[in-house]
Amino acid sequence: MGGWIVNHLVTRGEDPKNIRILDIRAPTRADLTQGPAKLAEFIRTDISDEQSVIAGFTKPWPSAASKDITVFCAAASLRYYERHPALVPLSAKVNVTGIENVIKGSLACGATILISTSSGSVGIRRTRFLLAPWESEPKLFSQVLRDDAMESTRPYHAFFSNYGYTKMIGETRVLTADKSSGAGGNALRTGAIRPGNAVYGVGGDQLVEMYLRNPDTRRTWGPNNVQSFISVENCSLAHLCYEQRLVELGRDGRNPDIGGRSFLVADAGPAIGYADCYRTVEVLAEGNVKFQILSPSWMLLLAYVVQAYHLTTYFLSHSHNTLLQAAGAFLPKLPSQMVNLQPSIWSITGIHLVADDSDARARPEAGGLGYEPLWTSLEGMCQLILDHQSKHVDYGHSSGSQGSHVTPGVPRAQAGVKGD
Repeated sequence: MGGWIVNHLVTRGEDPKNIRILDIRAPTRADLTQGPAKLAEFIRTDISDEQSVIAGFTKPWPSAASKDITVFCAAASLRYYERHPALVPLSAKVNVTGIENVIKGSLACGATILISTSSGSVGIRRTRFLLAPWESEPKLFSQVLRDDAMESTRPYHAFFSNYGYTKMIGETRVLTADKSSGAGGNALRTGAIRPGNAVYGVGGDQLVEMYLRNPDTRRTWGPNNVQSFISVENCSLAHLCYEQRLVELGRDGRNPDIGGRSFLVADAGPAIGYADCYRTVEVLAEGNVKFQILSPSWMLLLAYVVQAYHLTTYFLSHSHNTLLQAAGAFLPKLPSQMVNLQPSIWSITGIHLVADDSDARARPEAGGLGYEPLWTSLEGMCQLILDHQSKHVDYGHSSGSQGSHVTPGVPRAQAGVKGD
């Protein structure tokens, strides 16, 4: 996500020398290591370390840079699969503590805008999939996601996993920081974007590009579930829309004040099913990728076994008993793909999830972002596959399900901000 924001900033005319990328790893994607974007400075930063973040944010800018700084934070620990309260700190290290450090860094450098990438999954209600013989489907089998300020008041057990719970806490921290006073007396205006489920695009997504990188027979069990997906292009556009609205607000204040809010965003057009995604990949990948449909019931039972093993190894390795620690170290770790196969995944992929992003699409004078997505999901997926095949571009590797992503800081040249 952060990489696409950088590319959009360069495309709209920002000087890449006035853009910084703060991340745990240097960019490897070709679109960030070639062309104008490669001129953006990279600063190795551990988002969970406050001093590391402060040092990266407060490093002096070139004298020609604008005094106004926008921060786009797209960091996340993508541990969708965990839902035991004892494991919350594993997600909170980035999703909460890391976000708090970004807020501190933004205030320390006198930033005037902070736009954070939250998640549409914060609105997903946990449901029960082990049904009684007389039940035909889970009670929350179909859910509509909306911009609901009350999400932050839901108890822990109502969130689908530790990921959704910690992302909600992190989002709340960002929104609460709106209008905080930072260095130089600058007021920090904040906001959050909630992408639909799931985000796809170049850079290592887990929906389309993953299939293209590893062509083979892919096994799935939820082809008929309908979801509101979003491409990285549309999602990064939403971030820039929010920035533009806050810039305009600071200039004339004619439109409603939308600072300190979250906005849900999705692709243009109606939500599609996973079957549509699979069919698109199968056809355009010219037979290199096939999908085998498995029984969701049997896979769910296997998921509970995987969850039990995952928790067992965790609690043994973190035990105060030396023998139990040794037993935990002796047990083999689950493969990276297998660890994702836990019951909480059903709550995010095994139900119908439709995003209502009408607030974001509303015109600025009506209190919206003026967000106009460029792609429908099928258009975005087709373009991604065709680009992958025709251009043979090496987009590098994502940091994985447990990594943190790009957090660019951008000095904003007021004359160069032309909107979206």
